[in-house]
Amino acid sequence: MNPLDGLAFGFSVALDASNILAVFIGAMVGTFVGVLPGLGPAGALAMLLPITVGLRPETALIMLAGIYYGAMYGGSTTSILVNMPGETASVVTCIDGYQMALKGRAGPALTVAAVGSFLAGTIGTVGLMFFAPPLAQFALSFGPPEYFAIALLGLLALSRISGGSFWKGLFILALGLALATVGIDLISGMTRYCLGSVFLMQGIELVPVAMGLFGMAEVLLVAERAGGLPHVTAVRLRELVPNLSEWRRSVFPMLRGSIIGFLIGLLPGPSATISAFASYKVERRISKYSEEFGHGAIEGVAGPESANNASTCAHLIPMLSLGIPLGAVMALLMAALMMQGVQPGPLLIQEHPRIFWGVVASMYMGNVALLILNLPLVGMWVSFLRIPQPILMASILIFMLVGTYSVNNSVFDVIVLVAMGVIGYVLRKLKFDIPPLVVAVILGPILEKSFRQSLYMSRGSGLIFFQRPISAILLILTLVVLLAPLFSMLVRKWGRGRTHSSFP
Repeated sequence: MNPLDGLAFGFSVALDASNILAVFIGAMVGTFVGVLPGLGPAGALAMLLPITVGLRPETALIMLAGIYYGAMYGGSTTSILVNMPGETASVVTCIDGYQMALKGRAGPALTVAAVGSFLAGTIGTVGLMFFAPPLAQFALSFGPPEYFAIALLGLLALSRISGGSFWKGLFILALGLALATVGIDLISGMTRYCLGSVFLMQGIELVPVAMGLFGMAEVLLVAERAGGLPHVTAVRLRELVPNLSEWRRSVFPMLRGSIIGFLIGLLPGPSATISAFASYKVERRISKYSEEFGHGAIEGVAGPESANNASTCAHLIPMLSLGIPLGAVMALLMAALMMQGVQPGPLLIQEHPRIFWGVVASMYMGNVALLILNLPLVGMWVSFLRIPQPILMASILIFMLVGTYSVNNSVFDVIVLVAMGVIGYVLRKLKFDIPPLVVAVILGPILEKSFRQSLYMSRGSGLIFFQRPISAILLILTLVVLLAPLFSMLVRKWGRGRTHSSFP
């Protein structure tokens, strides 16, 4: 099925009444999540995983994907009007967006952010439509050695790129892999690390782990922070239209931001945040109005907002075509599919075309829905910030507890949720990155299974990983990732040595 035929088939799926409703619900919930400071798309997806159990796989993924890109857009509203980023990728938008609001140009800033998000989302979806199927076709030639190598590279690269200490990242990966080994070994049938518990023999469910680490831990962190609503800039509908100069200055930053965001979105880690900062730096360097940056430059809104939305589409490509999640949100989307009995990977497009092409088509619809739902309803979204924090956090907490219990009707899952919430809270306070842990829980079984299958194929010889070109290249890249911190440290020491030697 070529991309255009696939897109036509996808619209036949996405235009089903239940899927149209899923698009609008996802866009609305995502915008709500983006507006609220602190929660973030990962926390929202973790909380809403239980409600997808009763939905069709394509409907579940359409709604969750809508929450994801809706949250990317929603963060811009409060960044511009309140100087309060709803999620980390919108931090850059605060710099010039809020300054424009102070100058009475909040309306044009919101419109440019919305149009940039729409344009970037459309470009990113076109990229997803054309790049994912060939990548999946290429991945059909992968065997266990290649899957082991790519899973290992994904884990280590995520621990490196997501920021913070490399050794802390390795510790988090080890913790996630340890959780993934609890239960019955699928190859030997032996129980591992069950401590005599019947519940642990079934393994640790991903849903309470994800909800605890992201949802409950976030609730605990938000509960620590007290603060009221800052002054909100009022915006009337007639003030939303930018003037001709602002349109002219925004077009090329939108296009450049879309390309930057899509390319960075193919990398592991917080690609939306990284692409937003990268776009801002590029625009500041090449703009004719560089002196306005930091004081209300429209390019400082158009570029970063386009970049973070394009990266959300690109991030879906490795997850859908290879079955390798390169971040926490992708891990949660992959978990939603696995709960439905669908395994993301090279066979997804062939075996489940309704899911892949339905999601692609729904993203075109979702971009339009975001424009319809957001610009006319700016005042409503900002008003959500006035909900008393204790009521909001208590409601989220109850929703998580009930949702976790409803998946398997298991009190043990609720215990895991609370335990992971406390662990996630402690790890966040100690400045650990949480996403690699969830990704390790998902990729751990794939890593172990492909490693053992490879050794069975080679009768115990580890040379099989280097005798196959693709796995050898991937393992060399993995080695580069491992040695990068050491190389960087040596370069810094050498640089300090040259500096000291130049001053007798």
